[in-house]
Amino acid sequence: MFKSKKYKESAKLIEKSKQYDSSEALDLVVKTAKSNFDETIELHVRLGVDSRHADQQVRGAVVLPNGTGKKVRVLAIAKDDKADEARAAGADYVGDQDMIDKIQKESWFDYDVIITTPNMMGMIGRLGRVLGPKGLMPNPKSGTVTMDIGKAIKDAKAGKVEYRLDKTNIIHCPIGKASFGTEKLQENFDTLMDAILKARPAAAKGQYVKSCVVASTMGPGIKINTSRM
Repeated sequence: MFKSKKYKESAKLIEKSKQYDSSEALDLVVKTAKSNFDETIELHVRLGVDSRHADQQVRGAVVLPNGTGKKVRVLAIAKDDKADEARAAGADYVGDQDMIDKIQKESWFDYDVIITTPNMMGMIGRLGRVLGPKGLMPNPKSGTVTMDIGKAIKDAKAGKVEYRLDKTNIIHCPIGKASFGTEKLQENFDTLMDAILKARPAAAKGQYVKSCVVASTMGPGIKINTSRM
């Protein structure tokens, strides 16, 4: 794997075998984000659960206090007064059958999240094969299927992130941009980790948080000490 000069310079600042306190790790991740664009800072958490079992799933959503630094494009699929509520809340696109047709016929994905009401899920369900692999399928657990569509849209715009296990039992989630600085990243980190810890399934046995790493888009991973979690 090719590693750039900037990556190698950043790697020199990190002790590979060391597990850092979160504040020290976040300070380092800002320093190692050396690209000429504002790098996203991501958190990667490996959990001691088995995602193949329904009773060991870890999934939810949380609004980060400082947002993600990314402009979120919201597609609202709703009718009548709920469509009006979505427009008032700042949805970028609003519609019902017309939007579903556009996705089906044009493979249209110029949005980051779909928020809808429960009565529309029968129609949206047909898009499962298209939206599912892209992580765009609305889900009540992530708060994207709700009657309070206005609040859901405002939360998404404010920096709501969804966390969920992948097939290797790891959660990957953005916690902000390098330009946020250590303090704001720490607040976002604490909020997300608190949500993940509270989401521990009753069926989970042994050590819940196996490992925790932060990294910038182009930078090396920095291990965080999980013993205090």
